[in-house]
Amino acid sequence: MTLGRRQFLKAGGTCVAGASALALGFAPPKAYAGDSRQYKLLRAKETRNNCTYCSVGCGILMYSLGDGAKNAKPSIFHIEGDPDHPVSRGSLCPKGAGLVDFIHSETRLQYPEYRAPGAKEWKRISWDEATDRIARLLKDDRDKNFIERNEKGELVNRWLSSGMLASSAASNETGVLDFKFARSLGMLGLDCQARLCHAPTVAALAPSFGRGAMTNNWVDIKNANVVLIMGGNPAEAHPVGFKWVMEAKIRNGAKVLVVDPRFNRSAAVADFYAPIRAGSDAAFMLGVINYLLSHDKIQHDYVKAYTNAALIVREDFAFEDGLFTGYDVEKRKYDKSSWTYERDEKGFARQDPTLQNPRCVINLLRKHVERYTPEMVTQLSGTPVKDFLYVCETLASTSAPDLTSTFLFALGWTHHTNGAQVIRSAAMVQMLLGNIGMAGGGMNALRGHSNIQGFTDLGLLSLRLPGYLNLPSDKQQDMATYLKETTPAADVPGQVNYYHNTPKFFVSLMKTLWGEHATAANNWGYDWLPKWDASYDMLAYFDRMYQGKVNGYIAQGFNPLAAMPDKNKTAVALSKLKFLVSIDPLSTETASFWKNEGQFNNVKTEDIQTEVFRLPASCFAEENGSIVNSGRWLQWHFAGAEPPGEAWHDSRIIGTIYSKVRDLYRKEGGVCPEPVLNMQWNYKDAEDPTPEEIARECNGTALADITDDQGHIVVPKGHQLPDFSVMKDDGTTASFCWIFAGSWTDAGNQMARRDNTDTGLGNTPGWAWAWPANRRLLYNRASMDPNGRPWDPKRQILEWDGKRWSGSDVPDYPPTSPPGSGVGPFIMLSEGLGRLFACDKMVDGPFPEQYEPTETPLVNNPLHPKVTHNPTARVLKDDRARMGDQKDFPYVATTYSITELFRHWTKHSRLNAIAQPEQFIEIGEKLAGRLNIAAGDMVKVSSKRGYIEAKAVVTKRVRTLTVMGRELDQIGVPCHWGFEGATRKGYLANTLSPAVGDANTQTPEFKAFLVNVEKV
Repeated sequence: MTLGRRQFLKAGGTCVAGASALALGFAPPKAYAGDSRQYKLLRAKETRNNCTYCSVGCGILMYSLGDGAKNAKPSIFHIEGDPDHPVSRGSLCPKGAGLVDFIHSETRLQYPEYRAPGAKEWKRISWDEATDRIARLLKDDRDKNFIERNEKGELVNRWLSSGMLASSAASNETGVLDFKFARSLGMLGLDCQARLCHAPTVAALAPSFGRGAMTNNWVDIKNANVVLIMGGNPAEAHPVGFKWVMEAKIRNGAKVLVVDPRFNRSAAVADFYAPIRAGSDAAFMLGVINYLLSHDKIQHDYVKAYTNAALIVREDFAFEDGLFTGYDVEKRKYDKSSWTYERDEKGFARQDPTLQNPRCVINLLRKHVERYTPEMVTQLSGTPVKDFLYVCETLASTSAPDLTSTFLFALGWTHHTNGAQVIRSAAMVQMLLGNIGMAGGGMNALRGHSNIQGFTDLGLLSLRLPGYLNLPSDKQQDMATYLKETTPAADVPGQVNYYHNTPKFFVSLMKTLWGEHATAANNWGYDWLPKWDASYDMLAYFDRMYQGKVNGYIAQGFNPLAAMPDKNKTAVALSKLKFLVSIDPLSTETASFWKNEGQFNNVKTEDIQTEVFRLPASCFAEENGSIVNSGRWLQWHFAGAEPPGEAWHDSRIIGTIYSKVRDLYRKEGGVCPEPVLNMQWNYKDAEDPTPEEIARECNGTALADITDDQGHIVVPKGHQLPDFSVMKDDGTTASFCWIFAGSWTDAGNQMARRDNTDTGLGNTPGWAWAWPANRRLLYNRASMDPNGRPWDPKRQILEWDGKRWSGSDVPDYPPTSPPGSGVGPFIMLSEGLGRLFACDKMVDGPFPEQYEPTETPLVNNPLHPKVTHNPTARVLKDDRARMGDQKDFPYVATTYSITELFRHWTKHSRLNAIAQPEQFIEIGEKLAGRLNIAAGDMVKVSSKRGYIEAKAVVTKRVRTLTVMGRELDQIGVPCHWGFEGATRKGYLANTLSPAVGDANTQTPEFKAFLVNVEKV
């Protein structure tokens, strides 16, 4: 029988559909003892690992062949889902299904390569040549440009002319080495992928609840009565995690609501969909708050007991015409001194439990949001009034104590100039509804990359330290000043205010960094930390590069040419470097930025004088180590093979370069060698540290016998710390990241545990280990009233046995504080209460406000025409001229991801490239009709920064909206293609997006910018 292409695809499609159904978990309902297990092949070695893509953290089983002989290298030939994993339960999405192709991609790097200045080809070199040269370049640049003291004569010990981007998929153990490497050298231009995706989540949730992480976990979604998906598309981006949305819908009768510019795959299986203009999410959520307050649809007992609704705000605080009090027009920043509470004679916040005082937080909030009527929300967002009201009514139903809603969001909320305030407004909705701390509730930030959460936890951002501590500024010249300004005082008496332990966490970190060299006499090595004078986030640092102020850069597992906004500016910036080091398993656009790829990367290769080193690294399948999923689970994974060819593990690459830099300082001396030579690097092999010894160091050890208040030894000298409660500020404990304390104890590696027993409501505390203290639901004490009675008995997580709290989860609360003690459940905050009013913790206001994107389709902001944009948003001088307006660019573009591809990684996997081989743009039918564009036509999409060309997908999924009385069209721009990989060559979608970031975190705006569309 001869099969034509169509018949082959039809027949093959049945097989693929069946395989996909199995991969996604839709397996037959019964398993029989006589059935043989698939793929359990003779002589195959099975290794447990985790998927490297999104942070669902799906478990995988890798099968490799290799007879164990000394010179035989195992080769991974099959990967399937791990049926024991509590979240994925054997499922894999189309990305995970292509992992074998990723591991064996034709674009895997096999050996070190070098591109000389002006050269047009790569040259193969040895590891010794590469690492010797890189070490020399780093030391010479540091010695020439290191700043020991600033213009005021203050000691700052910083190095600004070279920087580093840390990976988003490498293990935590690699991240520890990255931090030690960069900070000991004095680098301030240190950042990671979190800057480009989820930083606004931390900036919003930490001021609201005390921590910046996903409050619940993937499995807990099944407990919800209402699921709001807004600012994300989990059916597409997190397909396996999305099974728990379907579980809530099917088993729990949950209503699933989707609010999005596109009728996406999540909307396709939702109960209700509402369209929205990209960039108007804050207006929508503030309208929800107005609805809840004006219709008295809040959980009153929860709000009174567990939020700062009753606290009284100072008389001199106000909001008028788009500005809060204290705004300085010239500096474009606020004096936030009025953004706080009235104080009594003891310094505590005054409060009115009756909520009658007009200066109570709840009453100021009511006044603030009254402008966000349904009609105003509709004018701003384009969401029809009836659709908006349906969402309001459905959410309002969960103000009942026995009902909960959960919010799922991702880049659709974080990728905005006011992303942090969008997330803040949603957090406030959940507090008003009483849904924080509840099973089936919470603010669930769905992280994108597999270890974004971990690298954020480890402080791999320009102004951060591990465990969400701040890097000192040059104004904090001594440790006493730093600790005084970073350690919060209690705002309400009798509260835990757990960050009062900041000195313990900080000194334990310093002992880990500097070891025996950190003493009380030198303030534990405080002077050796670099001190900052400004933010050196990615946008700011690449602007410095663009200005020719940066000489060297290391991009580890990161592809900034494809990930940074305004690709053309980024390409120019990279061309001004003296040297670039790319550490990656794959051939990336960044490493090859100097190559002329025609219209896709039209550069003059011979004019680019940047030395480039392309160093081949291992991938996830070839390393031991831990990664942290969205639910804060630290999961340990194991290597199933060695890296291909001459590729090295990241730890060996960093370890070797760092060891050679240190050797140069020992032999030659140089500028400020102390932090480099004093950095504790006491690994068995300094050039190739093992993940296991780094993980133990990250957890922390007792440097002396640790005693309790009665003098009893609780941790003997030399033992692993059992948790962070035993940390000291006297130099007797060392811990790299205090929130990870407990992950590797004397009992062993807690991250490798595999007990998937459900202790209730989907909690599996025996599987892996979650920070902090293995809690799976943050703020879980808020699931009960002040007297210890559960708001909903069916969702009871904790119980008081007369002496202690216990239950299906670890109490997020002092275990011996009894019901009625008055201790609030938000133990990280100085009030012990969730904050509806954020005080001075955000740069652009204690209440959220709708500000327009930098590129807005509106003439002005109707709420306050004189203040259209966020007044504190930073637009750098070089970028201001690169912003467009609605006259030349009349349509709104928003970027997004598709199921078959993951950012710029999976285009290297042949299976995924076959599934989505060619770049496309999504255009609504109405706009396509006006522009005479048919499906399959080539279209040109242009912004003020450049253009891309792609096939048109004409669809009903993107509607024409009515915004401020006129029709507005939006287009969708998938962001996966480029000029490297197995797919057809395409344009980098970030060619279009503007280099402007969230006011609080500088996370770039990828979700709402202006373009023009033309038929080619």
